Amino acid sequence: MGDHILAIDQGTTGTTVLVIDLHGAVHARASVPVPQHFPGPGMVEHDAVEIAAGVETAVAEALRLWGQDPHRLGAIGITNQRETTVLWERRSGRPLHRAIVWQDRRTAEMCASLREEGVESLVYERAGLLLDPYFSGTKIAWLLDHIEGARARAAAGELAFGTIDTWLVSYLTGGAHVTDVTNASRTLLLSLKTRQWDDALLGALGVPRQILPEVVPSAGVFGRTKGFAGLPDGIPIAGIAGDQQAALFGQGCFQKGDVKCTYGTGAFVLMNVGAEPVPSKHRLLSTIGWEIPGEVVYALEGSAFVAGAAVQWLRDGLGLIASSAEIEVLARTVPDAGEVVFVPALTGLGAPYWDPAARGLLTGLGRDTTRGHIARACLDGIALEIADLVDAMAADAGAPIASMRADGGAAANDLLLQIQADVAGTRVVRPRVVETTAMGAGMLAAIGAGMVTSRDEIAGALTVERTFSPSAETAAAEQLRHRWKVAVARALQHSGSRA
Repeated sequence: MGDHILAIDQGTTGTTVLVIDLHGAVHARASVPVPQHFPGPGMVEHDAVEIAAGVETAVAEALRLWGQDPHRLGAIGITNQRETTVLWERRSGRPLHRAIVWQDRRTAEMCASLREEGVESLVYERAGLLLDPYFSGTKIAWLLDHIEGARARAAAGELAFGTIDTWLVSYLTGGAHVTDVTNASRTLLLSLKTRQWDDALLGALGVPRQILPEVVPSAGVFGRTKGFAGLPDGIPIAGIAGDQQAALFGQGCFQKGDVKCTYGTGAFVLMNVGAEPVPSKHRLLSTIGWEIPGEVVYALEGSAFVAGAAVQWLRDGLGLIASSAEIEVLARTVPDAGEVVFVPALTGLGAPYWDPAARGLLTGLGRDTTRGHIARACLDGIALEIADLVDAMAADAGAPIASMRADGGAAANDLLLQIQADVAGTRVVRPRVVETTAMGAGMLAAIGAGMVTSRDEIAGALTVERTFSPSAETAAAEQLRHRWKVAVARALQHSGSRA
């Protein structure tokens, strides 16, 4: 058995591959960007073949940097952007359409129609989710309805659906068709209680069972490499989890009540709620945290669709900064954002508002507004989104959240995390390794392949780099939160909604 793990983190804007050991040390790292396609308003697509090619490139570069015999790899773990939907031919492996990305809003009208038909109560009761274009189920239905002959071919068993984990496992193994419970729980089609596809949900959304992958735990041997460039045949694919659940595991949130926030393209707050699903009274989502031998963990989740993507917009859309890292330097040129407030609803608003038609808003501009004020308002907006989620989660839990673990690319921004601590009124803890999404997938693979016997062996690899505590001055944070609520109400008015 090998003594290292290959962790593949296939994200929305890039693919990262790590070679790690059982102590959590990173021995090699490689990343490649994912091309983005925007075919129309509210539409976001990826080319699944481009994603697979990017994984090949990143794997090859990581192995080159590692410089060791790839036979030393004992397992492969996969974590992925969730909800992104691929439909392909079983026989050829050819996608029938570009993948529809989780950010895509094209099924908003479909969701509204289903809501009017009373389907949302069924979805919430059984899947723990709300009817929103975010999730995979309506994306699948859209593809079947808009690709000529797709429904007939699906009924005949000729087509396969998968989220990105399923697509990559099929690509790595030469055809295995599986998805883990965490990704399956994001489709609108899985019963949280049985952890299997639900016939009532399939019927309500018009998704045929014939196209669905087998639902498997997050740790176990689901297939072995076969014919994948750069890797020997026979390496077990032994860990799979959607990116946010992988980060929950990778952050060591093993106890009920533990909370983490991942700052990536979007930002996502998850709380470990234990062995039974907890329905939210504040429009959060119930989801599966992970399933490993002897343990099933559920989670509450709050999702903000735009976080790091707002910084990318300042860089690419407005040309305000030349690189994402520059935002902290620019934001520090002012003591605060003044009266400027930025609502980063560039692809609608997620929890707790759930308004796909809301649009981004920049308000409070004056003659004295500088680039620094806008940069600072961008960081404020990201943190304020998360503060709303923390409030909702605390209300569901019936207790304040004293501490939250932070990870993801934007978690390297000290100013953002200090603002977060201030506006949420909670300690924010940053680990030494912020790529906990990939780390979680790797550790799940180690369990699945038998390289470790329990998650307790993993906890020792988790170390804290820095803790950000709330400022003693609360008046400024309270004033900022008030301005934020006013601005969010205006953003929601764009679609006729109200906060």
